[in-house]
Amino acid sequence: MAAKDYYEVLGVQKGATKDQIKDAYRKLALQFHPDRNKAPEAEARFKEISEAYAVLSDDEKRRQYDAYGREGVYQRYSQEDIFRGADFGEFFRGFGGFDDIFSQFFGGGARGPRRGEDLSYHLQMNLEDIVQDSTREIEIPRSEVCATCNGSGAKPGTSPQRCGTCGGTGQVQKVQSAGFARLVRVTACGKCGGRGYLIDSPCRDCRGRGTVQKTRKISIMIPAGVEDGHTLRLRGEGNAGEAGVPPGDLYVVVNLAPHRLFARQDSDVYLEMKVGVVQAMLGAELAVPTLYGEVKLSVPHGTQPGTVFKVKGKGLPNYGGWGKGDQYVKVDVEIPKSLSDQQKELMKRFGEQR
Repeated sequence: MAAKDYYEVLGVQKGATKDQIKDAYRKLALQFHPDRNKAPEAEARFKEISEAYAVLSDDEKRRQYDAYGREGVYQRYSQEDIFRGADFGEFFRGFGGFDDIFSQFFGGGARGPRRGEDLSYHLQMNLEDIVQDSTREIEIPRSEVCATCNGSGAKPGTSPQRCGTCGGTGQVQKVQSAGFARLVRVTACGKCGGRGYLIDSPCRDCRGRGTVQKTRKISIMIPAGVEDGHTLRLRGEGNAGEAGVPPGDLYVVVNLAPHRLFARQDSDVYLEMKVGVVQAMLGAELAVPTLYGEVKLSVPHGTQPGTVFKVKGKGLPNYGGWGKGDQYVKVDVEIPKSLSDQQKELMKRFGEQR
Protein backbone atom coordinates (compact mmCIF):
# COMPACT_ATOMS: atom_id res chain seq x y z
CA MET A 1 0.00 0.00 0.00
CA ALA A 2 1.31 3.42 -0.89
CA ALA A 3 2.29 5.46 2.14
CA LYS A 4 -0.40 8.11 1.70
CA ASP A 5 -1.58 10.52 4.37
CA TYR A 6 -4.30 8.81 6.42
CA TYR A 7 -6.43 11.97 6.59
CA GLU A 8 -6.19 12.34 2.82
CA VAL A 9 -7.13 8.68 2.35
CA LEU A 10 -10.38 9.21 4.28
CA GLY A 11 -10.98 12.68 2.87
CA VAL A 12 -11.11 14.43 6.26
CA GLN A 13 -9.25 17.35 7.84
CA LYS A 14 -6.48 16.74 10.38
CA GLY A 15 -8.67 18.06 13.19
CA ALA A 16 -11.63 15.83 12.29
CA THR A 17 -13.69 14.39 15.15
CA LYS A 18 -14.14 10.67 15.72
CA ASP A 19 -17.69 10.85 14.35
CA GLN A 20 -16.48 12.57 11.17
CA ILE A 21 -13.78 9.91 10.74
CA LYS A 22 -16.33 7.14 11.28
CA ASP A 23 -18.80 8.64 8.78
CA ALA A 24 -16.07 9.06 6.16
CA TYR A 25 -14.92 5.47 6.61
CA ARG A 26 -18.47 4.07 6.48
CA LYS A 27 -19.09 5.76 3.14
CA LEU A 28 -15.79 4.62 1.58
CA ALA A 29 -15.87 1.10 3.05
CA LEU A 30 -19.29 0.39 1.58
CA GLN A 31 -18.13 1.77 -1.76
CA PHE A 32 -15.00 -0.43 -1.94
CA HIS A 33 -16.10 -3.50 0.03
CA PRO A 34 -15.05 -6.58 -2.01
CA ASP A 35 -18.57 -8.03 -1.79
CA ARG A 36 -19.91 -4.96 -3.60
CA ASN A 37 -17.04 -3.76 -5.73
CA LYS A 38 -15.39 -6.31 -8.02
CA ALA A 39 -12.93 -3.86 -9.59
CA PRO A 40 -9.30 -5.06 -9.49
CA GLU A 41 -8.18 -2.11 -7.37
CA ALA A 42 -11.07 -2.34 -4.86
CA GLU A 43 -9.32 -4.71 -2.45
CA ALA A 44 -6.21 -2.52 -2.19
CA ARG A 45 -8.35 0.58 -1.72
CA PHE A 46 -10.45 -1.17 0.93
CA LYS A 47 -7.33 -2.20 2.83
CA GLU A 48 -5.94 1.34 2.57
CA ILE A 49 -9.01 3.08 4.00
CA SER A 50 -9.41 0.42 6.70
CA GLU A 51 -5.83 0.94 7.89
CA ALA A 52 -6.39 4.71 7.97
CA TYR A 53 -9.56 4.24 10.01
CA ALA A 54 -7.92 1.78 12.42
CA VAL A 55 -5.22 4.35 13.25
CA LEU A 56 -7.27 7.55 13.31
CA SER A 57 -10.12 6.05 15.35
CA ASP A 58 -7.71 5.08 18.15
CA ASP A 59 -6.51 7.99 20.32
CA GLU A 60 -3.04 6.60 21.07
CA LYS A 61 -2.33 5.42 17.51
CA ARG A 62 -3.55 8.76 16.17
CA ARG A 63 -1.18 10.68 18.48
CA GLN A 64 1.70 8.49 17.29
CA TYR A 65 0.76 9.11 13.66
CA ASP A 66 0.38 12.88 14.09
CA ALA A 67 3.81 13.05 15.74
CA TYR A 68 5.87 10.65 13.60
CA GLY A 69 3.80 9.70 10.54
CA ARG A 70 3.08 6.23 9.20
CA GLU A 71 6.62 4.96 9.88
CA GLY A 72 6.20 5.96 13.51
CA VAL A 73 3.03 3.86 13.73
CA TYR A 74 4.72 0.84 12.16
CA GLN A 75 7.69 1.33 14.50
CA ARG A 76 5.43 0.88 17.53
CA TYR A 77 2.75 -1.50 16.25
CA SER A 78 2.76 -4.61 14.10
CA GLN A 79 0.24 -4.68 11.24
CA GLU A 80 -1.93 -7.01 13.27
CA ASP A 81 -1.80 -4.66 16.28
CA ILE A 82 -2.78 -1.71 14.10
CA PHE A 83 -6.11 -3.36 13.29
CA ARG A 84 -6.62 -4.90 16.72
CA GLY A 85 -9.13 -2.93 18.80
CA ALA A 86 -10.78 -1.10 15.90
CA ASP A 87 -14.57 -1.55 15.78
CA PHE A 88 -15.33 -2.70 12.24
CA GLY A 89 -18.29 -4.95 13.02
CA GLU A 90 -21.01 -2.30 12.75
CA PHE A 91 -19.97 -1.43 9.18
CA PHE A 92 -20.33 -4.88 7.61
CA ARG A 93 -23.66 -6.34 8.66
CA GLY A 94 -25.05 -8.28 5.71
CA PHE A 95 -21.62 -8.80 4.15
CA GLY A 96 -18.95 -11.43 4.50
CA GLY A 97 -17.23 -11.30 7.86
CA PHE A 98 -14.52 -8.69 8.28
CA ASP A 99 -12.10 -11.28 9.68
CA ASP A 100 -12.72 -13.44 6.64
CA ILE A 101 -11.83 -10.60 4.27
CA PHE A 102 -8.72 -9.54 6.13
CA SER A 103 -7.46 -13.06 6.55
CA GLN A 104 -7.16 -13.01 2.74
CA PHE A 105 -5.50 -9.60 2.63
CA PHE A 106 -2.94 -10.30 5.34
CA GLY A 107 -2.08 -13.88 4.66
CA GLY A 108 -4.80 -15.97 6.25
CA GLY A 109 -3.64 -18.81 4.01
CA ALA A 110 -0.01 -19.77 3.97
CA ARG A 111 1.66 -17.54 6.53
CA GLY A 112 5.19 -17.90 5.28
CA PRO A 113 8.33 -16.79 7.13
CA ARG A 114 8.03 -13.64 9.20
CA ARG A 115 10.14 -10.55 8.74
CA GLY A 116 12.43 -9.70 11.64
CA GLU A 117 11.22 -7.47 14.44
CA ASP A 118 12.06 -3.78 14.46
CA LEU A 119 14.20 -2.40 17.29
CA SER A 120 14.39 1.05 18.86
CA TYR A 121 17.28 2.84 20.57
CA HIS A 122 17.21 6.17 22.42
CA LEU A 123 20.33 8.24 21.82
CA GLN A 124 21.05 10.98 24.40
CA MET A 125 22.65 14.14 22.99
CA ASN A 126 23.28 17.79 23.92
CA LEU A 127 22.69 20.95 21.89
CA GLU A 128 26.46 21.26 21.35
CA ASP A 129 26.40 17.83 19.67
CA ILE A 130 24.07 18.95 16.87
CA VAL A 131 25.72 22.18 15.72
CA GLN A 132 27.11 20.10 12.85
CA ASP A 133 26.71 16.64 11.34
CA SER A 134 28.23 14.05 13.62
CA THR A 135 28.79 10.30 13.78
CA ARG A 136 27.94 8.16 16.79
CA GLU A 137 28.79 4.52 17.46
CA ILE A 138 26.13 2.63 19.39
CA GLU A 139 25.93 -0.95 20.64
CA ILE A 140 22.77 -2.86 19.76
CA PRO A 141 21.84 -6.27 21.19
CA ARG A 142 19.90 -8.13 18.51
CA SER A 143 19.18 -11.56 17.09
CA GLU A 144 21.18 -12.68 14.06
CA VAL A 145 21.00 -15.70 11.79
CA CYS A 146 22.81 -18.66 13.31
CA ALA A 147 25.99 -19.28 11.32
CA THR A 148 26.04 -22.99 12.23
CA CYS A 149 22.68 -23.96 10.72
CA ASN A 150 22.22 -20.91 8.41
CA GLY A 151 18.97 -20.10 10.15
CA SER A 152 17.21 -23.43 9.66
CA GLY A 153 17.32 -24.34 13.34
CA ALA A 154 18.21 -27.92 12.45
CA LYS A 155 21.44 -29.70 13.22
CA PRO A 156 23.81 -29.60 10.23
CA GLY A 157 23.12 -32.58 7.98
CA THR A 158 19.42 -32.68 8.92
CA SER A 159 16.41 -30.70 7.71
CA PRO A 160 13.22 -29.34 9.31
CA GLN A 161 10.05 -31.35 8.57
CA ARG A 162 6.78 -29.80 7.47
CA CYS A 163 4.12 -29.73 10.19
CA GLY A 164 1.31 -32.19 9.41
CA THR A 165 -1.27 -30.32 11.53
CA CYS A 166 -1.20 -27.01 9.64
CA GLY A 167 0.29 -28.32 6.39
CA GLY A 168 3.23 -25.96 6.70
CA THR A 169 1.17 -22.76 6.90
CA GLY A 170 1.83 -22.17 10.59
CA GLN A 171 -1.85 -21.34 11.10
CA VAL A 172 -5.16 -23.08 11.71
CA GLN A 173 -8.60 -21.61 11.02
CA LYS A 174 -11.83 -21.88 12.95
CA VAL A 175 -15.00 -20.83 11.13
CA GLN A 176 -18.05 -19.48 12.95
CA SER A 177 -21.33 -18.22 11.54
CA ALA A 178 -23.25 -15.35 13.11
CA GLY A 179 -26.33 -14.36 11.11
CA PHE A 180 -25.22 -13.13 7.72
CA ALA A 181 -21.60 -12.87 8.80
CA ARG A 182 -19.08 -15.65 8.35
CA LEU A 183 -16.28 -15.14 10.85
CA VAL A 184 -12.92 -16.82 10.38
CA ARG A 185 -10.60 -16.91 13.37
CA VAL A 186 -6.99 -17.54 12.44
CA THR A 187 -4.62 -18.70 15.18
CA ALA A 188 -1.07 -19.99 15.34
CA CYS A 189 -0.71 -23.73 15.02
CA GLY A 190 -0.26 -25.29 18.45
CA LYS A 191 1.78 -28.18 17.14
CA CYS A 192 4.60 -26.19 15.53
CA GLY A 193 4.12 -22.89 17.36
CA GLY A 194 3.26 -21.07 14.15
CA ARG A 195 6.49 -21.92 12.34
CA GLY A 196 4.99 -24.38 9.86
CA TYR A 197 7.70 -26.97 10.44
CA LEU A 198 9.09 -29.24 13.15
CA ILE A 199 12.73 -29.85 14.08
CA ASP A 200 13.68 -33.33 15.24
CA SER A 201 17.40 -32.58 15.72
CA PRO A 202 17.93 -28.99 16.85
CA CYS A 203 21.12 -27.07 16.13
CA ARG A 204 23.39 -27.09 19.20
CA ASP A 205 24.26 -23.37 18.93
CA CYS A 206 20.81 -21.82 18.47
CA ARG A 207 18.84 -24.72 20.02
CA GLY A 208 16.44 -24.83 17.10
CA ARG A 209 15.59 -21.14 17.02
CA GLY A 210 17.60 -20.38 13.90
CA THR A 211 18.93 -17.18 15.48
CA VAL A 212 21.48 -16.28 18.15
CA GLN A 213 21.88 -13.14 20.27
CA LYS A 214 24.73 -10.80 19.37
CA THR A 215 25.76 -7.28 20.33
CA ARG A 216 26.83 -5.21 17.34
CA LYS A 217 28.50 -1.80 17.11
CA ILE A 218 26.76 0.36 14.53
CA SER A 219 27.88 3.80 13.32
CA ILE A 220 25.14 6.30 12.57
CA MET A 221 25.24 9.81 11.16
CA ILE A 222 23.28 12.41 13.14
CA PRO A 223 22.29 15.37 10.95
CA ALA A 224 22.89 18.86 12.31
CA GLY A 225 19.95 20.65 13.88
CA VAL A 226 17.74 17.61 14.57
CA GLU A 227 14.77 18.11 16.86
CA ASP A 228 14.26 16.34 20.15
CA GLY A 229 12.41 13.07 19.45
CA HIS A 230 13.55 12.89 15.82
CA THR A 231 13.68 9.27 14.63
CA LEU A 232 16.30 7.87 12.27
CA ARG A 233 15.53 4.62 10.45
CA LEU A 234 18.34 2.17 9.71
CA ARG A 235 17.03 -0.46 7.35
CA GLY A 236 17.97 -4.06 8.04
CA GLU A 237 19.64 -3.38 11.40
CA GLY A 238 16.87 -4.93 13.51
CA ASN A 239 16.35 -8.53 14.57
CA ALA A 240 16.87 -11.35 12.07
CA GLY A 241 13.85 -12.69 10.20
CA GLU A 242 12.81 -16.30 9.79
CA ALA A 243 14.19 -18.63 7.12
CA GLY A 244 16.16 -16.04 5.17
CA VAL A 245 13.55 -13.28 4.97
CA PRO A 246 14.78 -9.71 5.57
CA PRO A 247 15.64 -8.53 9.09
CA GLY A 248 13.71 -5.75 10.78
CA ASP A 249 14.79 -2.12 10.97
CA LEU A 250 16.43 -0.14 13.75
CA TYR A 251 14.83 3.15 14.81
CA VAL A 252 17.16 5.54 16.62
CA VAL A 253 15.31 8.22 18.60
CA VAL A 254 17.35 11.35 19.34
CA ASN A 255 16.71 12.72 22.83
CA LEU A 256 18.19 16.15 23.59
CA ALA A 257 19.03 16.85 27.23
CA PRO A 258 17.89 20.18 28.77
CA HIS A 259 20.70 22.73 28.58
CA ARG A 260 21.94 24.61 31.65
CA LEU A 261 22.14 27.91 29.74
CA PHE A 262 20.14 27.78 26.53
CA ALA A 263 16.53 27.19 25.60
CA ARG A 264 15.63 26.16 22.06
CA GLN A 265 12.80 27.06 19.72
CA ASP A 266 13.16 25.58 16.24
CA SER A 267 16.64 26.67 15.10
CA ASP A 268 16.87 29.68 17.44
CA VAL A 269 18.38 29.57 20.93
CA TYR A 270 17.59 31.82 23.89
CA LEU A 271 19.78 32.96 26.78
CA GLU A 272 18.99 35.04 29.86
CA MET A 273 21.98 37.03 31.11
CA LYS A 274 22.42 39.12 34.24
CA VAL A 275 23.85 42.64 33.79
CA GLY A 276 24.92 44.97 36.57
CA VAL A 277 22.91 48.16 37.08
CA VAL A 278 25.96 50.32 36.31
CA GLN A 279 26.59 48.38 33.07
CA ALA A 280 22.97 48.87 32.04
CA MET A 281 23.08 52.57 32.86
CA LEU A 282 26.46 53.41 31.31
CA GLY A 283 26.66 50.72 28.61
CA ALA A 284 29.17 47.90 28.39
CA GLU A 285 30.70 45.25 26.17
CA LEU A 286 29.76 41.78 27.42
CA ALA A 287 31.28 38.35 26.78
CA VAL A 288 28.25 36.25 25.81
CA PRO A 289 28.39 32.43 25.67
CA THR A 290 27.05 30.73 22.53
CA LEU A 291 27.03 27.15 21.28
CA TYR A 292 30.14 28.09 19.27
CA GLY A 293 32.14 29.87 22.00
CA GLU A 294 32.05 33.39 23.45
CA VAL A 295 31.20 36.49 21.40
CA LYS A 296 31.24 40.19 22.25
CA LEU A 297 27.91 41.98 22.67
CA SER A 298 27.68 45.75 23.02
CA VAL A 299 24.97 46.83 25.48
CA PRO A 300 24.14 50.53 24.98
CA HIS A 301 23.74 52.94 27.93
CA GLY A 302 20.26 53.11 29.35
CA THR A 303 19.44 49.46 28.61
CA GLN A 304 16.18 48.50 30.30
CA PRO A 305 15.44 45.21 32.13
CA GLY A 306 14.00 42.61 29.73
CA THR A 307 15.65 44.06 26.62
CA VAL A 308 16.40 41.34 24.05
CA PHE A 309 19.42 41.47 21.76
CA LYS A 310 19.91 39.29 18.67
CA VAL A 311 23.23 37.63 17.92
CA LYS A 312 22.84 36.69 14.27
CA GLY A 313 23.79 33.23 13.04
CA LYS A 314 24.60 31.77 16.45
CA GLY A 315 21.59 29.46 16.63
CA LEU A 316 21.38 25.88 15.40
CA PRO A 317 21.60 24.80 11.76
CA ASN A 318 18.24 24.63 9.99
CA TYR A 319 17.51 20.91 9.83
CA GLY A 320 17.16 19.81 6.24
CA GLY A 321 17.78 23.33 4.95
CA TRP A 322 20.36 26.08 4.65
CA GLY A 323 21.77 28.54 7.14
CA LYS A 324 21.44 28.83 10.88
CA GLY A 325 19.06 30.31 13.38
CA ASP A 326 19.94 33.20 15.71
CA GLN A 327 20.65 33.56 19.40
CA TYR A 328 18.52 35.90 21.48
CA VAL A 329 19.96 37.35 24.68
CA LYS A 330 17.51 38.72 27.24
CA VAL A 331 19.08 41.17 29.69
CA ASP A 332 18.18 40.83 33.36
CA VAL A 333 19.40 43.95 35.20
CA GLU A 334 20.69 42.92 38.61
CA ILE A 335 19.86 45.38 41.42
CA PRO A 336 22.27 45.28 44.42
CA LYS A 337 20.61 44.07 47.62
CA SER A 338 22.98 45.98 49.91
CA LEU A 339 24.93 49.26 49.56
CA SER A 340 27.65 50.89 51.63
CA ASP A 341 26.99 54.28 53.19
CA GLN A 342 29.13 55.93 50.52
CA GLN A 343 27.22 54.17 47.75
CA LYS A 344 23.91 55.18 49.30
CA GLU A 345 25.05 58.80 49.41
CA LEU A 346 26.12 58.69 45.78
CA MET A 347 22.77 57.18 44.74
CA LYS A 348 20.91 59.80 46.76
CA ARG A 349 22.80 62.60 45.05
CA PHE A 350 22.17 60.94 41.68
CA GLY A 351 18.47 60.80 42.45
CA GLU A 352 18.41 64.46 43.44
CA GLN A 353 20.11 65.43 40.19
CA ARG A 354 17.53 63.35 38.25
